[in-house]
Amino acid sequence: MIPAKRQTEIINLLLQRGIVTTIELASLLDVSPMTIRRDIRVLEEQGRVVAVSGGAQLAGRLFKEPSHLDKSALHTPEKSAIGALSASMISPNMVVYLDAGTTVLEIAHHLVNRSDLTIVTNDFVTAAFIAKETRCQLWHTGGMVERENQSCIGSAAADIIRRFNFDLAFISTSSFDQRGVSTPSESKVAVKQAIADSAQRRVLVSDSSKYGMFSTFCALPLGRLTDVVSDGALAQNARDVITQQGVQLHLSTSIESNEREVSP
Repeated sequence: MIPAKRQTEIINLLLQRGIVTTIELASLLDVSPMTIRRDIRVLEEQGRVVAVSGGAQLAGRLFKEPSHLDKSALHTPEKSAIGALSASMISPNMVVYLDAGTTVLEIAHHLVNRSDLTIVTNDFVTAAFIAKETRCQLWHTGGMVERENQSCIGSAAADIIRRFNFDLAFISTSSFDQRGVSTPSESKVAVKQAIADSAQRRVLVSDSSKYGMFSTFCALPLGRLTDVVSDGALAQNARDVITQQGVQLHLSTSIESNEREVSP
């Protein structure tokens, strides 16, 4: 069987079962596990599957981002730990960008009583918290308001972002994979790219559940990031993909690792 047909068969099996082990695939397709692992790697590069420990599963497409309210109830322990670890990267007197989202809001929660930073954000909830709980200099980007996520997006927000030289920018996402950060909203692409263009250090903050998801628009290639902060449940193949692109990976230690696995 030629590789293209074999890879189509792998996709069909995943559509039927969700997750299939390498050993099962090798047996069903009458090839070696090494051949299956090579096929999985090709399919992962195409964004069609996600390798997990011992097998593969289909990549998940994100059609619409959850609202701020919905996201605030998801993976809260992981987000809290990611926020604490991310905040520890912020040195005195930095110019810092805080992207929209509930994970980045957790970073703000660890900046209480700080007065030495210049903080720029497009998020209304984060801006309100920084204004009330810190004495840091605060800028909001303005721009087109996205009500569900309580933030500003679009070219006007991107233009303001480009006026700054950030020492450190924390970037949020609802989906990323080996290709990079993606979004279902074209208006968010300009904002993400402006952040990356303006920051010396570009840190993606995301809990492990978002890896292996993808959406309509590519916002940033993975290699444009300097760092990724996630939790201990991030699968080993995801860790390898990130570090092989020269991106520094930081995993929060307060969340017990629960890597996605399937039995051989």
